[in-house]
Amino acid sequence: MSGPILVFDSGIGGLSILDEIRQVLPDKQYCYLFDNARLPYGELEEQVLVSGCKTLITSIVNRIDASLIVIACNTASTLVLPALREVLAIPVVGVVPAIKPAAALSRNKHIGLLATPGTIRRQYTHELIARFGGDCKVELYGSSELVQLAERKAAGIDILQADIAKILSPIKCSGLDTLVLGCTHFPMLKTEIQDYLGKDVLLLDSAKAVAARVSSLCQQSDEMHVLESKEMKALYTSEEISVGLKNSLAEIGFSDIEKVQIG
Repeated sequence: MSGPILVFDSGIGGLSILDEIRQVLPDKQYCYLFDNARLPYGELEEQVLVSGCKTLITSIVNRIDASLIVIACNTASTLVLPALREVLAIPVVGVVPAIKPAAALSRNKHIGLLATPGTIRRQYTHELIARFGGDCKVELYGSSELVQLAERKAAGIDILQADIAKILSPIKCSGLDTLVLGCTHFPMLKTEIQDYLGKDVLLLDSAKAVAARVSSLCQQSDEMHVLESKEMKALYTSEEISVGLKNSLAEIGFSDIEKVQIG
């Protein structure tokens, strides 16, 4: 394989992962695929999610001859990685909520996981908490509304603190000191979340860990020759995206933005 690194998410949240990967691998070629026609993933039935992701991702991998794929979506990562690894010969990297570092860094051993309802429900998530958060009080908060707010922000629409407060008020009065942002959309709102919760709450996500894993795989594999190019392509699945979002993607560096068929 000699094509670009493919980064996949349901919406624009995976751009937070792509940004970290580009910081450690700035000279690689990237393709960002977002399945916004089926956003938000946290509310889809599991089998619909698995089959849809598998069909879409494999078709794009073959079309662009991808060298590596990053599933930059916590909801999808908890479900589709095994199915993709069965049919793809290239490395597939997923995203795991940062429960382990949160448990280690929490001063009062009281942490929270803020994620989509789908991620909150997954058995995988509860096993992760049991494995790494056993000595902590762990509270779970599910929100699809934050996903939509992040999408709006990416489209150039101002986010009101009242919108953030309505969603996060239970967290603010909980007493926790460390909050895991368990959806890749949520770091897009990190400033707004931090401003509302205050500086005493540590916010953690998995972007740097994913970037380190991708960098390691690129260095290890003799067969992986990712194109040395700063060209970036963005692919979406909805009928259209807003002018504001197109402008935001162009500002990030995407020179080619186009619609693809779901399958």
